[in-house]
Amino acid sequence: MRLTTKGRFAVTAMIDLALRQSNGPVTLAAISQRQQISLSYLEQLFGKLRRKELVESTRGPGGGYTLAREAKNITVADIILSVDEPIDATHCGGKENCMGEAGRCMTHELWSSLNARMVEFLDSVTLDKLVQDQLGKGVMVEDKPTLKRAIAPMPVSKPVRANTPNSVFALGNAFSKT
Repeated sequence: MRLTTKGRFAVTAMIDLALRQSNGPVTLAAISQRQQISLSYLEQLFGKLRRKELVESTRGPGGGYTLAREAKNITVADIILSVDEPIDATHCGGKENCMGEAGRCMTHELWSSLNARMVEFLDSVTLDKLVQDQLGKGVMVEDKPTLKRAIAPMPVSKPVRANTPNSVFALGNAFSKT
């Protein structure tokens, strides 16, 4: 069984969100900057987390994401399963056809038991516990997010007026007068 980056990043981003949401909605750009996770990848993950009602989004200036329920009511299993990360160590994906038409392989029950234990363990670890662990390690949470702006304000300039025809017909009329 291998946990891919999808599950790891989702859990990491949710911890970051839970740590900082007391200051208001947290932007994905800020999470991306702090955790070094691609913004487009976070957008995909948070779309799935929102559809599974683990996070809520707020649009507009000052918008971002907050947890949809208390951190103590969200488990690591909830997060991993919401981003379509399978928790399955069997070769057959739980379909019991490891050997094709011959049925299950000899170790199917072993891997199925491991699946059950993994889900049981991940379901016992709450997001709140992970947040408390981070705070216990001394992780500092800033009062206001410090997001570096990648886009500078555009300078205001006056539009340039061109003395050119604004349509094909006007262009034709301009040539016919010469």
